[in-house]
Amino acid sequence: MNCFRPLGRVFMKNRSILLTIDVEDWFQVENFRQCIAFSSWPNRELRVEKNVHLLLDLFDSLQVNPTNSINPTNSSNPINPSNPKATFFILGWIANRLPHLVREINARGHEVASHGYCHDLCDRQSPATLKKDLTDSKRLLEDIIGAPVYGYRAPSFSINHDILKIIEDSAYVYDSSYNSFAMHGRYGRLNLSQNERKGIATQIADTGSSIPDFGSQVLYELPISNLRLGNRILPWGGGAYFRLIPSPIFIPGVKAILRKQNAYLLYLHPWEFDPEQPKVENSPRFFKFRHYTNLDKTASKLSLFIEAFKECRFVTCNQYLENNL
Repeated sequence: MNCFRPLGRVFMKNRSILLTIDVEDWFQVENFRQCIAFSSWPNRELRVEKNVHLLLDLFDSLQVNPTNSINPTNSSNPINPSNPKATFFILGWIANRLPHLVREINARGHEVASHGYCHDLCDRQSPATLKKDLTDSKRLLEDIIGAPVYGYRAPSFSINHDILKIIEDSAYVYDSSYNSFAMHGRYGRLNLSQNERKGIATQIADTGSSIPDFGSQVLYELPISNLRLGNRILPWGGGAYFRLIPSPIFIPGVKAILRKQNAYLLYLHPWEFDPEQPKVENSPRFFKFRHYTNLDKTASKLSLFIEAFKECRFVTCNQYLENNL
């Protein structure tokens, strides 16, 4: 395919990679909701801390070009490498039990953002309940790290225009919940074709209030990156698709996205790096296939992915907006 032709090193330096992690544990995923009652969560084995540490250490072990890819003093010198940074969308339920983990994510240079409190789907909550979920989780994270939280991601990408308005009213600067792959029943639907775009960020609306230290009064959507081939949209943004699609196919697909959009946003979960997690045997076979396949390969595939794009700028969601607004 012509769209999969190689990208040059100079081309890569002008492109951005946004790594995002949805911080939830193995028993909190939507596919297992019918098998694992919320009331049982406190009695389940917490494995998320170990898995987040694995991710933090993996990022620290890898070197990529820094966000500022130009050496201002002597352009003939090699670029000093840095570690890739990510945005961690953290469940309030996790943050309430592991505040030290939230502080460590922040201290190691990554962005802390909200994934709601209990992983309840947005479109199954009343507006008042959703507003409380959004504001409570944001306030909790801000109290833990002592800094503003700018971003939100809806569980299972359960988003629509009414929900965006509630996110806007909850004083978030950006949302990252829109997944354009239409063949997944839980993913929400948005029509943003008429909205102003800045890079991959789409302007949603004025929030009507100034966000400290950000300088913007506009809500932005940072969508999950998918691959368009003709009239078809293929799921290329991460999660099970990252684990199931072989790297020799997945990486050229990401290059095709970068060629068209200049940025690529990937999402993963800490439990996807944990092949030894407990098995939920009474769940439907398809859900088990989607959840457990290739868990033992995720870490090596992510390392290979970062290595393949090490010439790109690895930025958090907040940094991407600051660089493009």
